[in-house]
Amino acid sequence: MAYMPYTMNPHLPRLRMEAANLVVREGWSTREVARHFRFNQSTIVRWVEKARMTNRDIISTGSSRPHHHPRELPRDITSRIFELRRERHQCAEVLHHRLAAEGIRVSISSVKRTLRRAGISRFSRWKKWHRYPPRPAAETPGILVEIDTIHDGPHDDRLYVYTLLDVCSRTAYAEAVERINTHCSLRFVEHARDMLSCGVRTLQSDHGPEFSKWFTKQIVARGMAHRHSRVRQPNDNAHLERFNRTIQEECLSRVSRNLRSWQKEIPEYLRYYNTERPHMGLAFKTPTEVMRSY
Repeated sequence: MAYMPYTMNPHLPRLRMEAANLVVREGWSTREVARHFRFNQSTIVRWVEKARMTNRDIISTGSSRPHHHPRELPRDITSRIFELRRERHQCAEVLHHRLAAEGIRVSISSVKRTLRRAGISRFSRWKKWHRYPPRPAAETPGILVEIDTIHDGPHDDRLYVYTLLDVCSRTAYAEAVERINTHCSLRFVEHARDMLSCGVRTLQSDHGPEFSKWFTKQIVARGMAHRHSRVRQPNDNAHLERFNRTIQEECLSRVSRNLRSWQKEIPEYLRYYNTERPHMGLAFKTPTEVMRSY
């Protein structure tokens, strides 16, 4: 959370230093400076103290956030929260439950706030909280298209695969890439749209950073809707998760694990998957056959 300064005047930081320098360098009294600039004398005294502790040309405007609150948590409770956190690095919900079992009454929001202010929370201030409109029924191709990424290998030697699936026809598309980010995600969607003859009306993804706010804005600007799968609702992206398992078992596990091999084999497997492989969920039809029926 960002805290607003107590003033937005852009010239005040330099004026503070000018006033303090009249005392430090010119020998004025703080009372004289206060009368000259029409500030309270105690304010000038604080500025002089800050000026003597810095070598900058300005005295910056600080946050207006108070240091303490009359209803803040007692120190023994915050200490206990940190002790439990260090034991097993558990989330705020588990810590809240354990505190309640010990007879410590504190709200879950207070536990989360305590962890966040100490910088040991998993919460990111850049995180966008999403609304979840009703999941569209995939009655025809293109109404609901799911997108995801596959991560393979340790962090220092990881390979990625973007995957995309039209829920109605099960038409799939995938690309192996060296890294993932919002720009790579958008480029992948543009490639997939060229392949899908049905177009894309709603694109659904998980909450990964590669599908963040910038990605959503770019998707909407291209005439599509972007929907995030609901938290703790694994069935939202079930069709694509099953395809991720299929492409790993039937393709990626059968070739050398390197980017060049994957980029060569994935297009060939997609041709087989979309045009030859029978799907039980489609009454043993292929995605291409389903697309032809619309």
